[in-house]
Amino acid sequence: MALESRWEAAPAVGIVIVLQLIAATLSRIHGWDLAGLGWWVWLVPVAPECSLLIPLAASRRKRTVTQDGERRRMVIQLLAVTGIVNAGVLVALVASLLGGTTASGGELLAKAGTVWITNVITFGLWFWVFDGGGPTRRRLDPQRPRDMQFPQMDSPTLAAPGWHPHLVDYTYVAFTNAIAFSPTDVMPLSRTAKMLMMFESVISALTVLLVAARAVNIFR
Repeated sequence: MALESRWEAAPAVGIVIVLQLIAATLSRIHGWDLAGLGWWVWLVPVAPECSLLIPLAASRRKRTVTQDGERRRMVIQLLAVTGIVNAGVLVALVASLLGGTTASGGELLAKAGTVWITNVITFGLWFWVFDGGGPTRRRLDPQRPRDMQFPQMDSPTLAAPGWHPHLVDYTYVAFTNAIAFSPTDVMPLSRTAKMLMMFESVISALTVLLVAARAVNIFR
């Protein structure tokens, strides 16, 4: 988990933080708000996300399975906070849309894009952490029951020997689920995976169907 955490997961969280800082900067410059909340609302999730970087980027040469389990629990807790805050930002965005306080299409697209990309990366991390007990358990016990079924697992000849999913694979799953609102080539097997995909689709649907559609109308 250490290598994947440092070179894949930590940069992914860093991208989310940068996007939210950009959204906060644009909101402050242009005087944008969210349902009466100021530009600072975009900075609310930055604190837990910065905390999330610590367990993801930290690495020790000798790390026991127990220590990895503790780090996994910490990552799950921080991901939960990040997801809840992002959902709250979406609710505020929809409220400002319904209240008519958001005037420009560019403003809507900037806000919706930040929420949508954050949603994709966050759920990519959720899938990566939950599937088969996390990256460490997946590597230590390849026969462990999985939460998600990749095509390479059904047809090993399609992949290189020893293939296993990385964060980029789970982020791709999150991206396609956010676009199609349903599984594509990777099937959820457990109830946990199904619930995660359902929640991601709901957030994505609200963002795309309500906010983006309204932005297109404004541009007209």
